[in-house]
Amino acid sequence: GQERFGNMTRVYYREAMGAFIVFDVTRPTTFEAVIKWKEDLDSKVMLANGHSIATVLLANKCDQGRELTNNGIKMDQFCKDHGFVGWFESSAKDNLNISEAANFLVKHIMATEND
Repeated sequence: GQERFGNMTRVYYREAMGAFIVFDVTRPTTFEAVIKWKEDLDSKVMLANGHSIATVLLANKCDQGRELTNNGIKMDQFCKDHGFVGWFESSAKDNLNISEAANFLVKHIMATEND
């Protein structure tokens, strides 16, 4: 998260039906900001039915050897506790789980669109 853009987020969120929040597994401070970004998102955009938009958490830079596999259960619980629909380890550099995460988010949106 680029803190300097925090006051402009409403413009970018407008009419969104889903979102990704990404943190860098090599920089713990980016994970600490995840809740702030989720709260900001939830406070500024919602679906017509009043529900929060579907949000997927991406643990990026997993290509750099800091795998979260051992913490998978903790990540599952974190996502449940904070309203994420799921999470993926990802690498933008290696194109790892990017399509999978996008497909997951779109399928979730489509499945819940009529709720």
